Amino acid sequence: MKIVLYGQPLSTQSIYKYTCARGFPNLYMTKAGKDIKEYYNLSAKSQYHHKPLKEDLEIKVKLYFKDKGKKDIDNFNKLLLDSLTGILWQDDCQIKKSITEMLYDKAKPRIEIDVLKHKKI
Repeated sequence: MKIVLYGQPLSTQSIYKYTCARGFPNLYMTKAGKDIKEYYNLSAKSQYHHKPLKEDLEIKVKLYFKDKGKKDIDNFNKLLLDSLTGILWQDDCQIKKSITEMLYDKAKPRIEIDVLKHKKI
């Protein structure tokens, strides 16, 4: 199965902020973060009309960015996997293998996710 989420991929770091109250740091998700998470959720629901998968899975993620600026690949999957929990899979702990690739498409930035049953060795 393939799901496509349109728009510039966002990193987990870009949607969380810290505040400090009484000397204690507090991490919270910004409004932009909540909006993109909801967009990913609704977009996936519009493309996948079944119950969440229960078996172990493998995913292949292609992140298409507008530009070739410096990006850390490990900052992009957390937001994506959390957003699709309960829609594509019951829990993201079912993902046993993940391959993520960074690509560029100035005209149409997006995220493409291929979901496959995990092949046990």
